[in-house]
Amino acid sequence: MNPQIETLLPEPAPATPVEDIPSTVQALRATFDTGKTRPAAFRRRQLEALRRMLVERERELAEALYVDLRKCETEAYATEIGFTANEIGYTLKHLDRWMQPRRVRTSLTAMPGRSEIHREPLGVVLIIGAWNYPVHLTLAPLIGALAAGNCVVLKPSEVAERTSSALARWLPKYLDPTCVKVVEGGVRETTVLLEQRFDHIFYTGNGKVGRIVMRAAAEHLTPVTLELGGKSPCIVDESADLDAAARRIAWAKFLNAGQTCVAPDYVLVTDAAHDALVHRVSAAIRSMYGDDPQQSPDYPRIVNERHLDRLAGLLGEGTLVCGGEVDRGDRYIAPTVLKDVPRDAAIMQDEIFGPILPVLRVADTDAATRFVNDRPKPLALYVFSTDARTQDRVLAQTSSGGAAVNHCILQLGVEDLPFGGVGESGMGAYHGERSFLTFTHQKAVLRKPKSMDPPMLFPPFTALKKRLIKTLL
Repeated sequence: MNPQIETLLPEPAPATPVEDIPSTVQALRATFDTGKTRPAAFRRRQLEALRRMLVERERELAEALYVDLRKCETEAYATEIGFTANEIGYTLKHLDRWMQPRRVRTSLTAMPGRSEIHREPLGVVLIIGAWNYPVHLTLAPLIGALAAGNCVVLKPSEVAERTSSALARWLPKYLDPTCVKVVEGGVRETTVLLEQRFDHIFYTGNGKVGRIVMRAAAEHLTPVTLELGGKSPCIVDESADLDAAARRIAWAKFLNAGQTCVAPDYVLVTDAAHDALVHRVSAAIRSMYGDDPQQSPDYPRIVNERHLDRLAGLLGEGTLVCGGEVDRGDRYIAPTVLKDVPRDAAIMQDEIFGPILPVLRVADTDAATRFVNDRPKPLALYVFSTDARTQDRVLAQTSSGGAAVNHCILQLGVEDLPFGGVGESGMGAYHGERSFLTFTHQKAVLRKPKSMDPPMLFPPFTALKKRLIKTLL
């Protein structure tokens, strides 16, 4: 992609005026109250239009992602544009079935009758996107919200400025502007948004802001989905195929320059495999990005200088295996591997969210699980082992939002697997049908005939009625 592409894109638009935000939300609520978004045909048209936008505006979106994160076209398509379009296709394929009322068993005490679960939209929802995958992590929740028949306020991340601007420019041209509104801006605009009443808030980001979102939602008793993060561990034992493990760990860690919420944050490797794994990870980095990753067209950049400075400050502890170079002007940090990292080092305290991989020795996988369990529950956990008993033991003895065995990250691409955190790594889940359900109210409905009331239901409660009630209940 042309490195001068930034000069070809339009300048980002100014933030949405905060005084317009309350009326924007009110207008969406008025639209929702008309029932416009409820029919299946309308939902399908919106989803098809969103997919058409991804196809027809692929180049503009890829160019914006290049400016914001220096993502190459292939990575932009595979992890954002094409990935999101595929999710729309999956949703369209299953939408009619998801919308159907569900018949459930009617208990004896409610007979005769028919029990059903009706799936209805929540109303007006707020989606706050993230900057690290600013297309996918903004539009993937939107897919579920549209499929469920809601009106939506979409707030892209201002950190990925050019992608936010591209979404704000194109979404109103493809989606019904009376049902979907894009609000641009930063902390001030988000704060005013959170003061409004919504029927659901979906936030992707860090735990600090997640707490702010949850406190604001409490004022209106608004349910929330929080997709956060955490230090996702990778456990490797000596039985693992170390060549495959090193290649897959390196790919997952340095994808998007480590700015991935489910990237392996650190590796716990048994003594017997430690040295061989470290050597192989270094070799895998060279095979993917060459001897000078800064010159590789496939290696992204840190989103801004503030995040780069934070990451550069984590490089002082442990033994440098490879990488370590920093070019602030280019927002570049080399793919870096550290070993002999103290367990109380700064880099081991919070999610790294960058291209630095600490590798720690452990005596065995039981020691690794104890290490993981002494810390907050992560968004993802990865275990590399060819021993099925070890795999099962690690999965059984740890808790994480999701997990993968002998690979990393790919669990996100399985539409029927829910994606979400647990504990401090988040609450709620989405992807596939779970996205639809996140933005849906499941209403319990009992249908009764107009006759045939059991006499024992009503007073006076005779001795016989009492015996019958105790027998049946």
